[in-house]
Amino acid sequence: MVINSFLCVFGNVGICEQLLFEEKEKKGRTPDGHNPSPFDSWPRLTCSIGLGAGITYLTHACMDLKLGDKRMVFDPWLTGPAFARGWWLLHEPPSDWLERLCRADLIYISHMHSDHLSYPTLQKLSERRPDVPIYVGDTERPVFWNLNHSGVQLTNINVVPFGVWQQVDKNLRFMILMDGVHPEMDTCIIVEYKGHKILNTVDCTRPNGGRLPVNTALMMSDFAGGASGFPMTFSGGKFTEEWKAQFIKTERKKLLNYKAQLVKDLQPRIYCPFAGYFVESHPSDKYIKETNTKNDPDQLNNLIKKNSNVVTWSPRPGATLDLGRMLKDPTDSKGIVEPPEGTKIYKDSWDFKPYLDTLSAAVGDEIFLHPSWIKEYFTWAGFKNYNLVVRMMETDEDFNPFPGGYDYLVDFLDLSFPKERPSREHPYEEIRCRVDVIRHVVKNGLLWDDLYIGFQTRLQRDPDIYHHLFWNHFQIKLPLTPPNWRSFLMHCKKGTNEPVHCQCDSPLK
Repeated sequence: MVINSFLCVFGNVGICEQLLFEEKEKKGRTPDGHNPSPFDSWPRLTCSIGLGAGITYLTHACMDLKLGDKRMVFDPWLTGPAFARGWWLLHEPPSDWLERLCRADLIYISHMHSDHLSYPTLQKLSERRPDVPIYVGDTERPVFWNLNHSGVQLTNINVVPFGVWQQVDKNLRFMILMDGVHPEMDTCIIVEYKGHKILNTVDCTRPNGGRLPVNTALMMSDFAGGASGFPMTFSGGKFTEEWKAQFIKTERKKLLNYKAQLVKDLQPRIYCPFAGYFVESHPSDKYIKETNTKNDPDQLNNLIKKNSNVVTWSPRPGATLDLGRMLKDPTDSKGIVEPPEGTKIYKDSWDFKPYLDTLSAAVGDEIFLHPSWIKEYFTWAGFKNYNLVVRMMETDEDFNPFPGGYDYLVDFLDLSFPKERPSREHPYEEIRCRVDVIRHVVKNGLLWDDLYIGFQTRLQRDPDIYHHLFWNHFQIKLPLTPPNWRSFLMHCKKGTNEPVHCQCDSPLK
């Protein structure tokens, strides 16, 4: 039976409601009466897959699934950087990657982070096939919130409700689920072909609140770690190189153990670690590249093999897993087809210039001739009534003060811009930002993930407290449309904007 996915809507379950899941487990329902395991609805008989199912790894989190006569692609990041200029592809994608995207019957994009939603990739796709069907979950912040401003022309984006099967053909369907920790932005997907489920948890911290199908044919998940500016971009206090190295080592080990336990609990027939193949390849990020160590997929797979009989696959670009063969006989030598001998696996060069030129263009924008842009921007951002003082400093490549750059304080308690730190007791942060990236972010109203996850800042804080409300706002909750800089400049010409105090002298105490 096929249900109309746009009429039968599965209710969103937020973080707070997750706490009630355990109490309601006996009844098998969430507090609002919906099924917490919607993937069990309308079950299908499991049929032989035969030779019609192949999963080809392209790069990072991008898989090309051929299921019968349909093709589905996950999270195509295949060219250009992610997070401004901080992340670059580790693997060389197959030379026919654009053709693969063009012949896809549907593309799933899990969330708005630029290593999954890659506008440089989609720009090339849109020039060839702007009407390719793209599916995303109905997240609080729309996945394509910045599409109009990006200039990418895509005409067939479908936003679907969570927990509802989307029928592709008689043998193929899929369901998008939200993350239990970041429901406002993260999603995962279950694809079912002839009754066999493929689970892709992508970057979800607690996919579907921890309710996931067991014994799936194939499971994919992230594994690497390192997708954060913490702690490599921090200094002062406890943040010595020794402390950071030990912290990273401990956290990576915890992540490995968590992923191994998750695989043990879910018992998929096959497991594939992916969505962790990026590198900080720009020369100015050498320090990050050397210190931001990541988990090895083979290390995770070896840990999984010690605790279960799950078959593991560490993919290389262009390698194809024949799902039918592998489910029938995991030892079948034809079950995994490796790329031809001599195929380039790792990238050894990146085309930095066009992307850095785009960022650099913002440095000389007319907006920044007027110090009042600071008040205009932070007023637009809408974060206030929070006891935190932040010193923002524009820097060069090496995080030294940028000549003629802005250096100013923002008091978020009353959204003022004082010359000196206030006399009241207050938490304090210093954020040094590369001038090209911060001005590009400000000009275009982009989220601060480009700064923080992209390693384009250096931070100090006193006391050493993570201000979740502040960072969550600037990373997820900024307005959906950029500041109205045209109106701002008109007011500047009329002389109606108030001055802002800059070049402050407020060292971290």
